[in-house]
Amino acid sequence: MPSGKKVFIVGPGFIGWNVLDLLVKEGYVITGYIRREDHADQLKSSGATDTVLGDLNDKALITKHALAHDIIIHTATADHLPSVEAILDAVKHRAEKGLSTIFIHTSGTSVLDDGAKGNYKSPKVYHDNIVSEVNSVPDNAPHRRIDLAIVKVQSQLGEKAKISIMIPPTIYGFNPAHGRLSIQLPTLTRFALKHGYAGYIGAGLSVESNIHVLDLARAYVALIHHLEATPANSPDILNNPYYFCEATGDVEPSWKEIADTIGASLYRAGLIADATPRMIPPGDYDDLFGKITDVVIGLNSRSRAVRLRELGWKPIEKSLLESYVQDELPVLLKEEVDRNAFSGYQGIVAS
Repeated sequence: MPSGKKVFIVGPGFIGWNVLDLLVKEGYVITGYIRREDHADQLKSSGATDTVLGDLNDKALITKHALAHDIIIHTATADHLPSVEAILDAVKHRAEKGLSTIFIHTSGTSVLDDGAKGNYKSPKVYHDNIVSEVNSVPDNAPHRRIDLAIVKVQSQLGEKAKISIMIPPTIYGFNPAHGRLSIQLPTLTRFALKHGYAGYIGAGLSVESNIHVLDLARAYVALIHHLEATPANSPDILNNPYYFCEATGDVEPSWKEIADTIGASLYRAGLIADATPRMIPPGDYDDLFGKITDVVIGLNSRSRAVRLRELGWKPIEKSLLESYVQDELPVLLKEEVDRNAFSGYQGIVAS
């Protein structure tokens, strides 16, 4: 049955665009909040009813449009407090009028960073059905300041709103209908093409869970359905806002294993002289993720999506390395760019 419910997606890019595709098929009425005019036509071709052109810092504009929607999803970035505050203001105003809102914010499992810098694999695994495990991370952990601001408002509003935080790990995968690549492995590949070798930081031993972007999109839809069907006073909603989303279980590849695959793939393509990966010196981190390179590709971040699996969600897409070799690498190798001019990833790192 068509939903007819109005959804406001802030930042419908790599993640949110795929969520939009699925929600449109179910009859949800979607408005996308975007930064670029050319993206408006793309979203409308995907079925969005409307788009709003704006900046994440325009709190008044975000609040205005969030007020008119039953469901709000923030997938632009995990680290922009003003846009989150704007949404929370709208949620509070709606609650004052007796209108319940579903708000799903996108954080990331960099919040679990242990400072490993690639030097070891941690035995520590976090489970989202044990809220104390998630709350045990330091208040100054990556993304945590934003998450805590959301949790504070959730506590204040109680059953007047349904607020959840999706916490994905490394996100990979390629949707040919969108033409957008993921972040970590493409950046490591562009680095390898510039420097002539596939690399890792530290000893390359740390591991992070991962998820295909299409499986992640299905997780948002599963979570929306759960929040719609569950009473607002349910302990499941009131006591735990956190949802991990991963496909790996205990089989998380190390960053050295990922570098092995990148090196072997580029060597087979005749693009580097030696397939053997090696440690990347810190002096070259500007060609990766700059000052946050240690966190992005050096942390241990082992999460388990217990709660989503209990809802019936399960990952069905290709694994990280299969997707890289079969889907993302061919697109990367067709890029018509000066590979020696690559100067690291310049966008926002979501996870």
